[in-house]
Amino acid sequence: MSEPLFRDPGMPVADRVRDLLSRMTLGEKVGQVNQRMYGWDAYERTASGHRLTDAFRKEVAAYDGMGALYGLQRADPWSGVTAETGIGAADAARVADAVQRHVVENTRLGIPVLLVEEMPHGLQALDGTVLPVNLAVGATWNPELYEEAAALAAAQLRSRGGHVALVSALDLVRDPRWGRAEECFGEDPYLAARFTEALVRGVQGAGAAGEPIAPDRAAVVLKHFAGQGATVGGRNSAATELGERELREIHLVAALAGVRAGAAGVMAAYNEFDGVPCVANRRLLTGILREEWGFGGLVMADGLAIDRLVRMAGDPVAAGALALRAGTDLSLWDDCYPRLAEAVRRGLVEESTLDTAVGRVLALKFRLGLFEQPYTGARGLDPGRLERLSERVARESVTLLEHDGATLPFAGGRGKTVAVIGPNADSVPQQIGDYTAPQRHGTGVSVLAGIRAAAPVGTAVTHARGCSLVGGDLSGVPEAVAVAASADVVVLVLGGSSARESGTRFDANGAAVVASGNPVEMTCGEGVDLAELGLPQAQAALLDAVTGTGTPVVVVLVQGRPHALPDLTGRAAAVLSAWYPGPWGGRAVADVLFGAAGPQGRLPVSVPRSAAQLPVFYNAKDHGYRGYVDQPATARHPFGHGLSYTTVVYDVPRLSRAVVGAGEFAPDGGDAPVRCVVRVSNTGARPVRETVQLYVRRESGGTTWPRVRELRGFARVELAAGASAEVTFAVGARTLASFTQEGLWAVEPGEFAIGTGRSSGHTREARLSVTAAPGPR
Repeated sequence: MSEPLFRDPGMPVADRVRDLLSRMTLGEKVGQVNQRMYGWDAYERTASGHRLTDAFRKEVAAYDGMGALYGLQRADPWSGVTAETGIGAADAARVADAVQRHVVENTRLGIPVLLVEEMPHGLQALDGTVLPVNLAVGATWNPELYEEAAALAAAQLRSRGGHVALVSALDLVRDPRWGRAEECFGEDPYLAARFTEALVRGVQGAGAAGEPIAPDRAAVVLKHFAGQGATVGGRNSAATELGERELREIHLVAALAGVRAGAAGVMAAYNEFDGVPCVANRRLLTGILREEWGFGGLVMADGLAIDRLVRMAGDPVAAGALALRAGTDLSLWDDCYPRLAEAVRRGLVEESTLDTAVGRVLALKFRLGLFEQPYTGARGLDPGRLERLSERVARESVTLLEHDGATLPFAGGRGKTVAVIGPNADSVPQQIGDYTAPQRHGTGVSVLAGIRAAAPVGTAVTHARGCSLVGGDLSGVPEAVAVAASADVVVLVLGGSSARESGTRFDANGAAVVASGNPVEMTCGEGVDLAELGLPQAQAALLDAVTGTGTPVVVVLVQGRPHALPDLTGRAAAVLSAWYPGPWGGRAVADVLFGAAGPQGRLPVSVPRSAAQLPVFYNAKDHGYRGYVDQPATARHPFGHGLSYTTVVYDVPRLSRAVVGAGEFAPDGGDAPVRCVVRVSNTGARPVRETVQLYVRRESGGTTWPRVRELRGFARVELAAGASAEVTFAVGARTLASFTQEGLWAVEPGEFAIGTGRSSGHTREARLSVTAAPGPR
């Protein structure tokens, strides 16, 4: 008897999907669009090893198959999985293969299951390598480095039996009060788009949409689609008040870049757009994503998001039908999609609509090669290489915000004393961010440990915690002041923490519940939103006390969101930001402090003066607002800002043409008709890696109101002491295009200022006229 067509790897995926669908019952189809079970409930750890649970076997039997299983290897306080009860690296592939073998060998059609894992900044599993959080990644302004790290993280996931990586990439920090700010690449759509492309290339490889995914790579599902970073008040999962233009110009840019790069899937967000939740928003999921952009991949719901539709639809069956009709293919933990067969029988949704969703799930399984090779087996992987990349990302993300020009880098030496003070000075858990598994004892290097290791021989390193991360207990401040007063320089390590503790309470979807007065020391992370952005009471008092000693103080902020600081001019010798830099971030910070590495980071977000002045993002609409009576409208530190240990001077940029016709810009972003060249000179005594930034400002013309300025390019250049270099940017359609009143991206006639510089707040500009008729050459 010949094999069925869907078993033939030589046939096109579409034909294999069609053949397999024709053989499936309604119940089997429903099983393929469900991801109902928590993966940690599929196994239990016994004295003799891991065994599959009866609950897992029952779930597979219920639908004669399983579409996807979430979080088989997840470990954290929410799941309750610990090093003692979870799956370590040594057992991971074997347990994953046991899950797969049961599904393949105990179902009628033997359709493999997708094993879906969180990979927000490295694999969230025991022994998974942790990377710095996305906000730190954004601060590197180095997509190539991130692509390399993402590729190795995907290889680690696949070597442990996983197939699909869930990665935050599409949200933007438009309100830093939002606890999930750390999961974003920054506030700017262009920067986020470049990192999203790098993520897709790294995780999946360079193949186009629909092509096979290599056995050492994974499928990526980009979170969250769309606009979740714009929730009102920075409140997690709250409403958004986005118009279509703001959605298009800001919140869909990275998503479109990810789709063009070939992303396998996107996750529909919790928030609503124009009053309709994303998971049920046909205009968003079908109209824009599929019909306009041609996306053929998978749309996954966020956890329990479909259940929230019951309030609108009336009952779980109707809610599931509503999401399916909108374009959601795969559920996550909800009670609605398991009842889709009933929805079909009640006439609430056509079976052909279900077939479309099932087909996308099956197509991804074919792309991953699971029908031919469902099992992982033994695969070699060097975790040390990923650890080194994690540290390198951390090092490149450290951002020097303020400097007196003399204190850094530290010289150290015999007889010198460095005091390391603060609640974040000696805590690896507080520097690794949310969505991390418990770390094995001895993993990572705190800032204190990094400084002790990096300090020159003869340098004494003293330490005092000073205060707790939250609260107003000042009992430790006198000791910290004494330690600071007896030192030659102080490193004051303040900031926040997203470290989940065993006492943390959680919502059903895993978000932390940290109400006012809760003793848990979380100040950031999913569900941990802040009304105020200043440092907590005790940290603010510690800052005042230590800077009042007269000892030079270098403030290091280990944080997952930009905290609003007071003006530290004349009080702090330097201020550095180390966005949750990961387990080895302490070494990275120490390298910058002692000059083994120069500060290379640039701000991916604007740093506010206070929460009261929000929003403070740099690319607001240009209405000429001058600020409040009691404080300026400008940020404390602008987007793109970052100092170095030398001085860099920018010449005025030169354009290859001053006048160009709008029709000369190819809509597909082809050859650019204009070149922008800027000369950059290192006038100091140290080498530097400078991030040259390109901004566009529309001064007149167009059919919509312009923004203050918009990032449209960046380049990193190495400059030796005293050296100069010319950096060239192509100015094409994607540089100047805006979203027109007709609903299209196009270059419209008008006057533009093309600026280059070291930040959004420090540019020099050249003028470009775009005319309706062709310009002179």
